[in-house]
Amino acid sequence: MKKTILFDKHSNLNAKMSPFGGYLMPMQYEGIIKEHEATRNAAAIFDTCHMGEFLISGAQAVTELENLLSCSVASIKIGQCKYGFLCNHKGGVIDDQILYRMDENRFFMVVNASTESEDFQWIKDHLSSSTSIVNLSAETAKIDLQGPQSAKILQKLVSDPIADMKFYHFKHNYYKSEQVLISRTGYTGEIGFEIYLSPQSALQFWDDCINLGATPAGLGARDTLRLEMGFPLYGHELNQDTNAAESGLCRSIANKKFIGSEVVLDSSLVKKCLKGIVLEGRRAARHGDKILNQDKEEIGYLTSGSYSPSLQKAVAMGYVLLSYAVNEQKVFVKTDRGELTGNITETPFYKGATGRNNLANYL
Repeated sequence: MKKTILFDKHSNLNAKMSPFGGYLMPMQYEGIIKEHEATRNAAAIFDTCHMGEFLISGAQAVTELENLLSCSVASIKIGQCKYGFLCNHKGGVIDDQILYRMDENRFFMVVNASTESEDFQWIKDHLSSSTSIVNLSAETAKIDLQGPQSAKILQKLVSDPIADMKFYHFKHNYYKSEQVLISRTGYTGEIGFEIYLSPQSALQFWDDCINLGATPAGLGARDTLRLEMGFPLYGHELNQDTNAAESGLCRSIANKKFIGSEVVLDSSLVKKCLKGIVLEGRRAARHGDKILNQDKEEIGYLTSGSYSPSLQKAVAMGYVLLSYAVNEQKVFVKTDRGELTGNITETPFYKGATGRNNLANYL
């Protein structure tokens, strides 16, 4: 297993480590619920150095990225980020990514750790010789600082003001004289930042954030936080065998030609839909559990499930046949320990997140 530059920091904090995306990553430190609540109510810090980063540039970069990504690339302004899919020819999702427009013809792409090498090769194979792609993953550290108090912590650590930073935008700043890249995309729903910096600087930045009050949080809390927001996780909600259009993330799919668009844009091929399910009680269902209708017929399957610390009840996401994708529809979930009762609902489950709010109000 690979280790991030912060591995020894996690060990010193007695983190519970587990394999994830080819890396040995911290699942939790003092407890998932404590780390979850710190993110919702104060500030938490996450090691996301395992993520992949590519730099794509050239005069034809926009045109060629339009062919590769489901989202509109030309409409991204310099300093803006956009979420979209890399699809295969069958409309399945090779990966979900976030694209940063650094310049007119220069882009920074962030991808998942588990698919980094495959993503790089797929993109490279579909670029012309005039467009360059460089894998920056090994030389780039990434730390996520999330929560309503994260802005105050970050502002103490960087030289330039951050009050004007908008949601899904980024800017360069300085940490201890090093130029760093900071964005506001977030995977928790809360006000937060992604900080890209050198691996050596990441070691000090991690300590500085903790000393200023950020709670170290692992992938366990990251999962409950993203599930409460209805955000997809690659390998669960998204995969190469599931039509990107069935994810319901229509804002990430532009009406244009791209690899897989013949399938993705054909509504007659959409057979199921990703929906939220609120379960009765605190007992969680899990990935792969079957969803049944009131006649106990199978109508879908779960992709994610967990106890929701914010709502204090169990929630899940899963794909159901279109005819059953109706809010308040009663369903049953078949688990290894029996059936659970729930109702289909829209996401996000948690409505009080701060992520899109005006940053100036949190400084």
